[in-house]
Amino acid sequence: MEKKVPPKPGDKLMPIVMFTLVLSSMSVLMFNFILPEISEAFNLTTAQVSWVTSSYAFIYGIGTVVYGKLADRYKLKNLLTFGLLFFAFGSLIGLVSQTFSMVLVGRCLQAIGAAVIPATAMLIPVIYFPPERRGSATAMAFVGLSIGSALGPVISAFIVSVANWRWLFCIPLFLLITLPFYRRNLSDEQRAQGNLDWIGASLLAASVTFLLIGVTNGKWLFLIFTLVAIVLFIRRIRSVSDPFVPPELFKNKRYTIGLTIAFLSSGIGFSLYFLIPLLLSRVHHLEPSLIGMVMVPAAAASAILGRIGGMLADRKGNSSLFFMASGLLLTCFILISTFTGISPVYIATFLIFGNVGQTFMMIALSNSVSMTMQRRQAGVGMGLLTMLNFIAGGMASGIYGKVVDLGSGVHWNPANIYPKSFIYSNIFLVLAALHVGIFIFYYFLFGRRDRSNTESLNEKLL
Repeated sequence: MEKKVPPKPGDKLMPIVMFTLVLSSMSVLMFNFILPEISEAFNLTTAQVSWVTSSYAFIYGIGTVVYGKLADRYKLKNLLTFGLLFFAFGSLIGLVSQTFSMVLVGRCLQAIGAAVIPATAMLIPVIYFPPERRGSATAMAFVGLSIGSALGPVISAFIVSVANWRWLFCIPLFLLITLPFYRRNLSDEQRAQGNLDWIGASLLAASVTFLLIGVTNGKWLFLIFTLVAIVLFIRRIRSVSDPFVPPELFKNKRYTIGLTIAFLSSGIGFSLYFLIPLLLSRVHHLEPSLIGMVMVPAAAASAILGRIGGMLADRKGNSSLFFMASGLLLTCFILISTFTGISPVYIATFLIFGNVGQTFMMIALSNSVSMTMQRRQAGVGMGLLTMLNFIAGGMASGIYGKVVDLGSGVHWNPANIYPKSFIYSNIFLVLAALHVGIFIFYYFLFGRRDRSNTESLNEKLL
């Protein structure tokens, strides 16, 4: 009689990670749909109320690197416990808030705690899975994000329709039920001890802050501040014995170029989440609730097909998945560029190609980058990758917004016949061209080596 092989810790952890990401991504997205209600409740302008989302995103992005660095030193289970408890504490503050200041404090406290989640989601596949199984594990994380993206608008609309918008703060409290599972299955391995380089971390945070303010608001002075902060950050990590980011990490050519490709890909992919709602609102004149419904099928498709992408990465290699993702994104961008004025039903269909393609691409890039560094650098290395994804989204939203405001009286896609949407058509055509360049760049960096590694792995399996 054959003995049943007990599931490994990683196999137990990834479903919990997926559930955690579902709730955390819902918490991020749901507040985007209730900003008008918050603005009306406290008599605020759009710019003022936007701090509810922008402050969360900034703290969330920086926090992923800090938690990643801490994970290289301390037990991941303890960091996760602290983060989830802090997330819940911020949620309680927001739930009982009576002023906008309390709402903002609650969101900031949520972000400080929630930042541990993407850091954990990127690290667990690296720590608990061998390279040949890492694609499937990473895919489960992105499936969780996709499910949260699909459910976020629906649940947000339901809660607001039957109760006060403050009850949205309750969603993260359900994450507390995951703590016993994490503490039982995460290892007790103690990392290297030492003090965290808070000066280096602060300089990195200052660089990101100045960069986002400079790009999104068109303030060139802040770009100068960015350069100064970056120079000071580089000098800091070169001059201390235990820097926040090891300088040798940036000397790893494949890692740094992989980060660059991921940054560009994230910025381009963010167009689907930023420009499509604008297109549906300004060209098709849809209400916010209907815009959310148009976006749901694509998010649902990513959730359903995400694990297939992970299995393809394990069996065929990351480059094969990347090439497939590029094909899906190019199809989406070209279709949208050509048919910007067509029925929203068709746009919802085009978005399926784009969302699935973007999910596949992030799985492939996360896997590719994770395999370029040493295990002891995985925490801060993957944290930087996650942070750059947030920076890319923040910068892209500012750039896309300015380009849309400029408008366009000409169209570069001769097949487009909808004058009111020329600017959206032009943007997506340019993004399609940029993706072709990224496709070629990725092939020469990762593609050929990944193919040879996959062939050798298949030979071993045979």
